[in-house]
Order: sequence, then structure tokens, then C-alpha cells
Amino acid sequence: MSNPVLSIIAPCYNEQDNIPKLYERIIQVMETIGETWELILINDGSRDRTLEVMMDTHQQDPRVKVINFARNFGHQTAVTAGMDFASGDAVVLIDADLQDPPEIIVEMMKKWREGYHVVYGVREKRLGESKFKLWTAKVFYRIIYRITDVQIPLDTGDFRLMDRRVVDAVNAMREHNRFVRGLTSWVGFKQTGVMYIRPPREYGETNYPLRKMLRLAMDAITGFSYFPLQVAIYMSLFLAILSMLAIPIVVILRLTTTEAVLEGQATTLAVLLILTAFQLFFSFIMGQYIARIYDETRSRPLYVVSDTYGIRKKNKHHRVIGPHTREEDEEADD
Repeated sequence: MSNPVLSIIAPCYNEQDNIPKLYERIIQVMETIGETWELILINDGSRDRTLEVMMDTHQQDPRVKVINFARNFGHQTAVTAGMDFASGDAVVLIDADLQDPPEIIVEMMKKWREGYHVVYGVREKRLGESKFKLWTAKVFYRIIYRITDVQIPLDTGDFRLMDRRVVDAVNAMREHNRFVRGLTSWVGFKQTGVMYIRPPREYGETNYPLRKMLRLAMDAITGFSYFPLQVAIYMSLFLAILSMLAIPIVVILRLTTTEAVLEGQATTLAVLLILTAFQLFFSFIMGQYIARIYDETRSRPLYVVSDTYGIRKKNKHHRVIGPHTREEDEEADD
């Protein structure tokens, strides 16, 4: 069996109600495009009937493949697993909650045929989200754009199409604290964007609350920028210069006045508290970089797969610890 032209990857965490609708819309889109395809669903440790719904869809249509994680490993890792197993000439990353409209894949495929290697979705509008969510997202994307070493497009998520060469290049990078949209920008190649309006989620709750957004932001900053460390250096230099200027001023005031110009413990305590806060903050920043070094030196796998269904090839990047069918072994040996 030849490889499909397009692999569509959808990580899922508690998406039992969205998977059938996602499958229906993928069918409609691919009938319009007229190319061979596969849909890879990754169950990232869901607590509802997500895996059961995935299995029903796989039984209904063998073009739907299922990867079942041994536990929850996170969205970015689930995306990585899908890319590891995808066999298409082009790969699309899409969220299962349908906030990334599958219909945009048609426009992405047109850009790919024009010669672009990465076609990313640009969120023109985000419907159904709070003002706080919109503001934090806007700030997040602009901070990342300005301080990272790679030019990550503004207002883009993981929704994108990638050529096989880009997928292979990203798969070769096995860092643990992953920021996939940053990795796809880092590898280069010819890239462009398509605009779309992001609709509200119909079922379930968002899997990216503020806590996870902050963690993703930290992964993006520490993975692609030394800016926080540079800020610490510049702040240290500023405080050192300020101290050198203050010393002669204090000496002159002591010699020329009879009053105690430095009386008041409150001022001294305030200055000490500010300096201590700076020290603790930059110790935290350094700790984040050191923790990421520790993650890499342990050399643990990015994820552990419990079961796979309909997967034709084995992959050197994963470890299967649960049962899988004989049919999959025979296909993997072909």
C-alpha cells in the first residue's frame, strides 16, 4: 500500500463529542481535494470516552489511525507523536476541537502545490473567547516574536501544513520541552500564511488554561532565546553603575552637611527587598534553563505508546508497552 498524499494529525484530550464531527468535516474536505489521506488521532490520556470513539471511527474507516498514549504527555508531545508516525507527503496539524476549521486545508494544499513548504494558519479573529484570553494571547505572541531568536509569525498556533522535508527535519529534533511552531520556523524553508476566523469551541472545555499557556510561553522563551539571561546581565550592570554613582554623592553629603542624610531604616529595607527580589527572580530564570538541561541529559523518551491501531510502520522514537495487532506487525514488515 502506497503512502497517502496527506496526513492529518489531531491530538485529543477529552474530545469524545468533537471527534465524530471532526471526522465528518475531514471527509467532506478531502472529497473536495481528491487526494489520498490518513487521519491520525492521538489519545493523550483522556478520561472520558475519547479512546472508545476513536476506535469506533477506526473500525468504520481504516484511513483513521489511532495512537493511544500510556498516560497524558501533553499537547506538544502528542503533536510530535503524530508527526513521527505520519507517512504522507504533506502533514497537517489540527486541533480536534474544530476551532481550527478543516476547510482551510483546501487553501493550504493550494499553497503547498505552489511550492511552499510550510503553510500556517493566521488567526484573523478569535470568536467566543474572553477579553482576558484575547489580551493574554496577543501579548504572548508579540513577546515571543520580539525576544526569540527565530521569527515566529504573529497570531499563529500549531494549525499548519508541512512538507515531508520539514516534518523530517522537525522529527530529528528530540528536545523534551517542545514548542512545535517555533521548531517549524527554526528549520526554515519557504513559508507563508493563510488567514482564517477561529470559531468558538462547541463541546468540552479548553485544554489550554492560563497555567498551560504560561508553561508553553516559558518553553518558547527558554527554547529559542537567551533574552531573560541577558536582562539579568543588563540589570546587574545598571545596579553596579548606580552604586558607583551613589558612593561619591553620599561621601560629599557627609562631608558638607551636619545632618544625618541616610537616616531611616525603612529606605534601607526597601532597597534590600528590591535587590533580593531581583536576585530571586533571576535565580528562578537560571533554574528554568538548568532544569531543561537536566531534562535533556536524562535521555528519556518523549512519550510512551500503549497501543496503536492501523499504524503501518514502526518508529524508532517510541516505545510500545501494550498490545498491538498482528495485522500491524505484518504491515510494518512490508
